Amino acid sequence: MLRETGVPASSAAGGDRGVARGHPRNARHKGPAMNSKTKRPFDPKAFLAKADGGRTISKYRLNQIVFSQGEPANSVLYIQAGKVKVTVVSEQGKEAVVAILGPDEFCGEGCLAGQPRRIATATAMTECEIMRLEKRAIVRVLHDEPAFSEMFVSHLLARTIRVEADLVDQLFNSSEKRLARALLLLANFGKDGKPEPIIAKISQDTLADMIGTTRSRVSQFMNKFRQMGFIKYNGHLEVHSSLLSVVLHDQPEIRR
Repeated sequence: MLRETGVPASSAAGGDRGVARGHPRNARHKGPAMNSKTKRPFDPKAFLAKADGGRTISKYRLNQIVFSQGEPANSVLYIQAGKVKVTVVSEQGKEAVVAILGPDEFCGEGCLAGQPRRIATATAMTECEIMRLEKRAIVRVLHDEPAFSEMFVSHLLARTIRVEADLVDQLFNSSEKRLARALLLLANFGKDGKPEPIIAKISQDTLADMIGTTRSRVSQFMNKFRQMGFIKYNGHLEVHSSLLSVVLHDQPEIRR
């Protein structure tokens, strides 16, 4: 039968092997051709380090305003280096410190929720390097890059948890415990297991605004903490992990 069709027997017997070696469809499985066209993974850190496409980087000196309460909210700020104080002033002129932010943190994200104007003022507490992301630029990357969205959502969740903890602190704890907690947070206690020196100069007035008490009370507690060895002044404020005992002592039980 094979001779009648004109196909050599040797070709028929080895035909499967010939197809396996040279059939065009096998070319689709070659790794190098596909890998050369593969899109490089998105790196949020690299994106936030380069000024381009609605992203600008600026340096701020000590006490310089980053943005002011009441001005148009049209961008999100990402702190690359330094510390920023976020404050709110009431109609009666009373000022409250609502947050102290550091490297790798965002601020001004309220514009993404339709906030037309800034509800707070951000001020550099040290020399700072900050990236400003225009609203349209950050909205675009949030939609296009899941890795950035995950990073940004993690930031928002951490901020929400911090705000809830601050509220519980204000409602249930004494001003002495609130001050101890504020100092530990400023020293980044818990991030790497060991408090670090507070590089930014934090005045007692600022501490009083943060915890909702008077400067004289803050001075009294600071002297007490120093005498007990919880903090140390040596050109800068150094917070020891032993200060945590003040926060944990008689911690209120929160019913769930």
